[in-house]
Amino acid sequence: DTLSCSSWPTSPGLRWEKRWVDLRLIPLLHSRLSHHVPGSDVCRKNAFQVMAVDGVCSGVIQCPTAEDCLDWLQAVANSISNLTKHNVKKINRNFPVNQQIVYMGWADEKELDSVHDRMYTPKFLALRGSSLFKFSAPPDPHGTGLRSGEKATGTGKSCARSLKDNDLLDKRKHCFSVQTEAGEDLFYSVELDYELLTWEKAFQMATFLEVERIQMVLWRYKFSQLKGSSDDGKSKIKFLFQNQDSKSIEAKELEFSNLFAVLHCIHAFFAAKVACLDPIFAESHGAAVAAAAGRDDGHLLARHHLL
Repeated sequence: DTLSCSSWPTSPGLRWEKRWVDLRLIPLLHSRLSHHVPGSDVCRKNAFQVMAVDGVCSGVIQCPTAEDCLDWLQAVANSISNLTKHNVKKINRNFPVNQQIVYMGWADEKELDSVHDRMYTPKFLALRGSSLFKFSAPPDPHGTGLRSGEKATGTGKSCARSLKDNDLLDKRKHCFSVQTEAGEDLFYSVELDYELLTWEKAFQMATFLEVERIQMVLWRYKFSQLKGSSDDGKSKIKFLFQNQDSKSIEAKELEFSNLFAVLHCIHAFFAAKVACLDPIFAESHGAAVAAAAGRDDGHLLARHHLL
């Protein structure tokens, strides 16, 4: 938008009228905000652009200072986030608890085998139920197109982490990786620090709910009895369980066709256990945990068993 005015008043007694004139309207629901030159790790200096789902683009918006640019980035990102959260709440009314959406948003996926002129590709990510989906464009606002997305991995059989400074692959700062159940590493970048924090919390919640869903299929051992594990890096893994009565350690060795999936599943249980000990997580997600667990005792791993 820009501020324009009418012609100067012809009478000295009249005041100069000011009004806003719309130059371009950009719907912000599922819009993509970019502080970087498209496809690269180069950050624009005090500038950004907004791309709407319908193709309308703001063009490059240049700000006077870095502080002004950051203020605008945070304000626009916050508006997009609020609209997305509101839409997710409406969509989740149509899904059972174990199939609800806990995250939706844009991220740039790192092209590991890319040519030099395109290092990143925009992807719309969604965490729904036990799966991470990625789209080239957001699904419809009613959520009916969620199944058309490419399933990247299952949350209970994958591992996600935010990249520290010494782990970054290039000049982009707010990055995270996802290791799939097949052992493939996916790298993503978001624009702002709080977007990275939002992703971390969402993946933690998705992992927590997936662990709630997992049932015992091998032995009558609780996860709390697992005291250690080791693997050969190929297909075999050894579990050390503590007998509840004798307190002795019992070893169980198994061979799996997909070792990564099993290791990530174990990691998911540990992540859920840590989440249980976090009072902030327990307080902010208490309602969701109660709905997923279907119980009121508040203890996760004391009730669940190893897959």
